Amino acid sequence: QVQLVESGGGLVQAGGSLRLSCVASGRTFVSYNMGWFRQTPGKEREFVAVISWSGVRTDYTGSVKGRFTISRDNAKNTVYLQMNSLKPEDTAVYYCAAVNLYGSTWPPTAGDAYDYWGQGTQVTVST
Repeated sequence: QVQLVESGGGLVQAGGSLRLSCVASGRTFVSYNMGWFRQTPGKEREFVAVISWSGVRTDYTGSVKGRFTISRDNAKNTVYLQMNSLKPEDTAVYYCAAVNLYGSTWPPTAGDAYDYWGQGTQVTVST
């Protein structure tokens, strides 16, 4: 069982930065690939970024490449999403998610591949 809790969302002006954090419970955190997704009302949940259990492999959706960086600290059971050069279109609820290492293929970009989800944190980017 894995529980995920996001934090770090808020209101920021376009061009600004935020760092999202997701703390996972349990000693088995290292066994999971960790992803970030985002969703706006009326739209499908969108893949943003994923990081492998080791932190060596990462993947991003094209719209955030060069601006967002995903990282993890397994000793702290935490995954991060550093978001720079934020744009109004980045406004969404951001969710972290975990997919078991042995139940996924790389890169897992489909939301239904993930086993556990956090509650979400709101990111609002103003003009």
